[in-house]
Amino acid sequence: MIGPGGEQLGIMSSVQALQKAAELNLDLVKIAPQAVPPVCKIIDYGKYRFEQAKRVKDAKKNQHIVDIKEIRLSLNIDTHDFNTKVSHAQRFLKEGDKVKASIRFRGREMGHPEQGHEIMKRFAEALSDCANVEKPSKMEGRNMMMFLASKLAKKD
Repeated sequence: MIGPGGEQLGIMSSVQALQKAAELNLDLVKIAPQAVPPVCKIIDYGKYRFEQAKRVKDAKKNQHIVDIKEIRLSLNIDTHDFNTKVSHAQRFLKEGDKVKASIRFRGREMGHPEQGHEIMKRFAEALSDCANVEKPSKMEGRNMMMFLASKLAKKD
């Protein structure tokens, strides 16, 4: 049995504990019911629930949800377009998001997946200073995908 101030009151029967809580106009709460004997505490249960909800709310406020941003490349991408896509990916990674680079193969392009792997490799090398390859480039149907995650992995 633990008192309202955190002091130990010793082992007592449940009837005595309930009487003590009623005298102090507070609630008797089992903290560790699996312990032998069970540990109970005299507290204001409404206040306890409020503080617990407040803690959960603060924890949610401080957490960051990682989004996956997609960058679409093509087999015949020009250097300026490629550099623009790299700068967009760098911005996403600095914000703490993950980047999914994808190439869609159309028509006869399906016969040249090695060119897609080359572009993906070039993209990963361009971002090597701020990103790690989480999943290397892989062909799935008509699409080739690669996932990149930030080396810093934090958001301000």
